[in-house]
Amino acid sequence: MTAASSSTSRPALPTADSVDVLLLLEGTFPYVAGGVSSWVNQIIRGFPELRFGAIFIGSRPQDYGDMRYALPDNLVHLEVTYLYDDLGGSDIRPTKVQADKTVMAEVKDLHDLLHANMAHPDCGRLFASLMDQAHPCGALSRETFLHSEAAWKQIKDGYRRYSTDPSFVDYFWTIRIMHAPFWRLRAVAERCPQARIYHSISTGYAGILGVLLKHRNQRPFILSEHGIYVKERKIDLYQAQWIKDNRTVFEHDPSQVSYYRQLWIRFFEHLGYLTYQASDHIVALYEANRQRQLIDGAPPERTSNIPNGVDVERFGALRSQRSEGVPPVLCLIGRVVPIKDIKTFVRAMRIVVDRMPHAEAWIAGPEDEDPSYAAECHDLVERLELQASVKFLGFQKLTDILPKVGLVVLSSISEALPLVILEGYAAGVPTVSTDVGSCRQLVYGLPGADEAIGASGRIVRIADPEALAQASLELLTDPVVWKQTSQAGIARVEKYYAQHMLFDSYRALYDQGFAWQA
Repeated sequence: MTAASSSTSRPALPTADSVDVLLLLEGTFPYVAGGVSSWVNQIIRGFPELRFGAIFIGSRPQDYGDMRYALPDNLVHLEVTYLYDDLGGSDIRPTKVQADKTVMAEVKDLHDLLHANMAHPDCGRLFASLMDQAHPCGALSRETFLHSEAAWKQIKDGYRRYSTDPSFVDYFWTIRIMHAPFWRLRAVAERCPQARIYHSISTGYAGILGVLLKHRNQRPFILSEHGIYVKERKIDLYQAQWIKDNRTVFEHDPSQVSYYRQLWIRFFEHLGYLTYQASDHIVALYEANRQRQLIDGAPPERTSNIPNGVDVERFGALRSQRSEGVPPVLCLIGRVVPIKDIKTFVRAMRIVVDRMPHAEAWIAGPEDEDPSYAAECHDLVERLELQASVKFLGFQKLTDILPKVGLVVLSSISEALPLVILEGYAAGVPTVSTDVGSCRQLVYGLPGADEAIGASGRIVRIADPEALAQASLELLTDPVVWKQTSQAGIARVEKYYAQHMLFDSYRALYDQGFAWQA
């Protein structure tokens, strides 16, 4: 289903028969604001000589609003597909389907391999072969999966062999929900424009679409991971309230993750492994993430690190707009979602305001992704009596707010290599961040010349409002220390994270892909 068919209020999307680079985007640009989306926008605009296409993969139409970004002129194709829209299959009348025994045997073989030995070389071959049969007239059509007696038998056998949860009904629907998106991705792969290179920004469903496209068309496939998708999904799944646990009080062991959480985690691990095996180049933002990719099955010889880069000139021009002194404003730039741990930032502000009554906290990011969590954050502000000090600004242009803030604050429980820290540095704003992703590297530098530049902020533990508050106060109340960290940030971003370095690295990858012959 495309955006045009699911939302008549949205404008017509650009279409093209062929592109140079087809970007595969799950839950990011152009409908979701944030660091990854900003990076996508940056990459497209950084190569005006190339024709880009993009496939946006979302959950359901109602989960997204209008576009958050103006489309670049060289984005000549954009398709939107929703994996869980009308998943009940109202467009399909249940009819008895006779399954192909050979194909169903291969389905069983693939699942057995994924359970026993995900690294087996036949996993990728079997998956690609089965997806070849997943078209409406193929031996593994969606109707076969939904309605054949053989599929029903395999689900029953899987429940008996593997499930430790007593509910067969929940097992049945979990398996169907997990697998149903494959047929939608297969349909997208069939109608995609021709591309010289496929470029996914994550594993997951976008990565699997890349696997299908490479298999079908034998063109290069690049994977760029900002955060590690499997790790981030684990965080989401551990927090998810919708996942069932039907064990009785006598069967329940609090130290053990429920079966369905384990099942979803393994599912995304399998998708990640298949994506790594199919990718020609696997890019991480920094070395710790590359090492995690290796643990999860990425072939070492295909991996490399390309850090984010920022437009130093554009953000550097903001330094002249700053007033004298250190603004008593702490700004968290990000979505109001649990992974950003907005509540720890709010709790830290209670401590900051007790010491600096005139201090303000700005939360600059959209609140519509998780409205219930956003409501909890507003409620916490009221309970801590911080209404006059904590301001929810919604989505903001960084060039408008960075000259007015004293600190960029990240209280996240997971990050990769945050663009907002680098953009703050270029504008002369130091940071206080939790010890996640590459943030320690960005603040204190890598050993050697980078480290010698000095600290460009402070790093604190996750979920520690006291430490976050004390580190922020240390910088805000000492103009000399603040100036030192500001200058270190400027020097670090100019030397190691300038935008042209990012473009040079991806230009080399794209040129190599363009020269590749099937």
